[in-house]
Amino acid sequence: MSYIAFGFCFEDFKMFLIDVIVLSKKNLFLCSNFTSFYSNGMNPKKYFSLLLLLLSFYSHGQSRKWTLEECVKYALDHNISIRQSELDTQTAAIDKKDAFGNYLPNVSASASHSWNIGLNINPVTNIIETQTTQFTSAGASVGIDIYKGLQNLYTLRRANLSIVAAKYQLQKMQEDIALNVANAYLQVLFNKENLKVQNEQLAIDNQQLNRTQELVNAGNLPKGDLLDVKATIAADNQKIIAAENALLIAKLSLAQLLQLDRFDDFDVADSNEFQMDQSILTQTPTSVYDKAKLQRTELKIAQTNLEIAEKNVAIARAAYQPTLRGFYNFNSRVSYADVALRDNTGAVIGTQAPPSFVVQFSDNKGQSFGAQLNIPIFSGFAVRNNVERNKVNLEKSKIALEQQELDLQRNVYTAFTDAKGALKSYESAIEALDSRLQSYNYAKDKFEVGLMNAFELSQSQTLLANAQSEVIRTKYDYIFKTKILEFYFGIPIIKN
Repeated sequence: MSYIAFGFCFEDFKMFLIDVIVLSKKNLFLCSNFTSFYSNGMNPKKYFSLLLLLLSFYSHGQSRKWTLEECVKYALDHNISIRQSELDTQTAAIDKKDAFGNYLPNVSASASHSWNIGLNINPVTNIIETQTTQFTSAGASVGIDIYKGLQNLYTLRRANLSIVAAKYQLQKMQEDIALNVANAYLQVLFNKENLKVQNEQLAIDNQQLNRTQELVNAGNLPKGDLLDVKATIAADNQKIIAAENALLIAKLSLAQLLQLDRFDDFDVADSNEFQMDQSILTQTPTSVYDKAKLQRTELKIAQTNLEIAEKNVAIARAAYQPTLRGFYNFNSRVSYADVALRDNTGAVIGTQAPPSFVVQFSDNKGQSFGAQLNIPIFSGFAVRNNVERNKVNLEKSKIALEQQELDLQRNVYTAFTDAKGALKSYESAIEALDSRLQSYNYAKDKFEVGLMNAFELSQSQTLLANAQSEVIRTKYDYIFKTKILEFYFGIPIIKN
């Protein structure tokens, strides 16, 4: 980067950095040095511009920490499955246009031009002639369904239901993605806190190493205790490496779920929005299920598919009825051959140009219109089989709806039981941690007076660290399971 491009020289830049350091130490941003800036021909505005530039570089150098809301919104905008569901919604909208187009008339036009050489029938005069002629013909036709057994009406209604089903499917996909992102996000937070616990344990063991070294030097403890403490520190380093790897894997899983192009510096914010809220457990499983039946997207999808199956049966039955179609046709033709002039003996004495294009087109035009009635009598059981096939699909849709209701009931009761069990596990982990902490403090006191060796103290420390990790694990397990229960109750993962 060239400093000249920003209007600075290196000496001015160095002086500016010295002044910034001095001013920052004094916690001032106004000083008498600004008068020297003018005397040296420098404008303070340029220094502030460079300061803003440095702050910009510094801010870009900091890794971005994602919140849960940012992760969910990014996933909803970039997830491939959601993009495919959005395309399905667009396809359903196009199908509706097709269904609406069935009410509109069909209009078509045609035109042709030909050359006839030799003995041919003149299509204009209907006389066999040996000559080279050119013919132009043109026509147009219009057709419209007057009655088609209400197939067009049922098809349009089915298209509207298909749009609704596609939107529900997109919403279901978004809800599943949001739930998966929340789970992965909580896994990252859990591994972060677990790593913090392991680092704190390592710091405690390092302090214990220093204290043990002092006691060994004083002759109060054998040297073997010092070796046990060092072994414990080595084991702590291994646990930290394992915790760091678990955290890295959790971050990679979340980044891949978000489908980020680069995730080498991906990290999440240490959020405090996840609290041990027990308000959802004041509800009963029945009340949660009753509310879920009114709101859950999978039930809406199953219900809409049932209505679509009913429309398919109606469309198939409509094929039994006769259809009535109106039509209108227009056509005309033009010949470009010269007409021969003959005398009384039949000898050719000259040629006469044919009438003009407009005159021939007007004289040779023809029109037809009417209505066409089609009454189905026998089609090799095709219509009946199609009706039976759609009836079977209708029964499948009814069973699918019943199955969705049963699955939802089971999921709600399971989620409620899991949340209550997770809360009890968390409370038990808290009690165990309190006991392990008291046991560790007691063991440390015994170690100080020589009533316990370093190995036994290390065992007590390990049990304490495990208890701390278990508290963290049960905490985030409870948070996620309450999120699932709130999700069934209609509380979204993130507040819009």
